[in-house]
Amino acid sequence: MNSNIKIHVLDIPVPKGTNIIIGRSHFIKTVEDIYEALATSVPGIKFGLAFIEASGKRLIRWEANDEDLKKHAIDSALKIGAGHVFVLYIKNAWPINILNTLKHVQEVVNIYVATANPVQVIVAETDQGRAVIGVVDGYTPLGVEGDDDRRERHEFLRKIGYKK
Repeated sequence: MNSNIKIHVLDIPVPKGTNIIIGRSHFIKTVEDIYEALATSVPGIKFGLAFIEASGKRLIRWEANDEDLKKHAIDSALKIGAGHVFVLYIKNAWPINILNTLKHVQEVVNIYVATANPVQVIVAETDQGRAVIGVVDGYTPLGVEGDDDRRERHEFLRKIGYKK
């Protein structure tokens, strides 16, 4: 087996008004179990899910209740191409609303990212296949928050109802 490794930095689109969650799972029933978990977690959630099968037919398996989000999930999964990775796009909900539910799906091994920020997935490719080795979520910091920034953060969290 050749030990050459290629590193790819892949830009993954996050359309305005959506969030993306990328994770790792281990079994074909992931798509149905995540579908059920999402459908029962947040009323009105819209989503598209794609799961990259790592053996057997090696297909992109999918479930969705929104055609546009399904297309984004499948396209991103094809671009990433790393076995047992899932890509989930959501609307009408925030990752904070579903992350614990996702983490409790028996097949989910880990979550790489949950964000509305621009995303880059860093993939290593060998002769056998591909693996996600990291994710870039957004941009590098421009400084440290000051008193006004802290006040703004506190006000924002209360304005959107996440703090009393």
